[in-house]
Amino acid sequence: MHKFGTVALIGPPNAGKSTLMNKYLGQKVAIVSPRPQTTRNRISGILTTDESQIVFLDTPGIHQLRGKMNRFLLESAWNALASSDAVVVLLDAALYSAKPHLLEKEIKPLVTPVAESGRPVLVAVNKIDRIKDKPAMLPLMARLNELWPEAEFIPVSALRGKGTDELLTRLLDFIPDGPPMFPEDQISTAPVRFMAAEIIREKLFYSLRQELPYSTAVEIEVWDEESRDDMTLINAVIYTGQKTHKGMIIGKQGSNLKKIGTEARKEIAELLGCKVHLEMWVKVRSGWTEDPGFLRSMGLGE
Repeated sequence: MHKFGTVALIGPPNAGKSTLMNKYLGQKVAIVSPRPQTTRNRISGILTTDESQIVFLDTPGIHQLRGKMNRFLLESAWNALASSDAVVVLLDAALYSAKPHLLEKEIKPLVTPVAESGRPVLVAVNKIDRIKDKPAMLPLMARLNELWPEAEFIPVSALRGKGTDELLTRLLDFIPDGPPMFPEDQISTAPVRFMAAEIIREKLFYSLRQELPYSTAVEIEVWDEESRDDMTLINAVIYTGQKTHKGMIIGKQGSNLKKIGTEARKEIAELLGCKVHLEMWVKVRSGWTEDPGFLRSMGLGE
């Protein structure tokens, strides 16, 4: 018998959803950063073994922030929930063990919608490698059981791989029988243009401080694999919401933009398996985070 199914990865911002998916796939498909709200689009990762094929849906973090872009992010997460066979909720055990008052606030938006979905639910209590005093987790687990009496809890470290095999084994119990739907060497349904834009955006997150990365978006305007046999030519636009931010992204004499481009080009070349010529521009687009048409054009809410 062979199994095929879809698993939605749901949770608050910065809970480790992208890290878990990348760990299962053995390579980076979704970008990661230490900052919350890095993931904006629903991104799929395809795990294929001899016995099964699971499509993981990495989703934006569930939160209670306002604004059109944040509404689109939530829409993307709930759409993934509706199209899944099973749900893995990721929670930051280190955060809630140290700051238990945050648990109720961040879990509240999750419990009812996930329960009402009717999907089997596994709760991955993540980042246990950061907790030195393991008995400190006992009050957290007790409270989680009160909040989610029907869920099954599995302590994991997505970063270190602890508990992830147990989580996957348990997940397979909920995956229906079915043939594989994708080639065994395909690891995502995301087009390479999208993945290239995400790589650039990840470099922005690491190079810019505080809230600035959240006011940026990346669009691939030109993707040319024909002009040069041994090279892909890529033109990308970085949008920012304010004129003052444009100079910060570019940096003194273009130093920051050059650094972002160098790091992104190297990683995109590894993704494509060929040389890459990457050119980037920074454009100001005021209010883009509140522009539904632009947000849809960037794939948000899908």
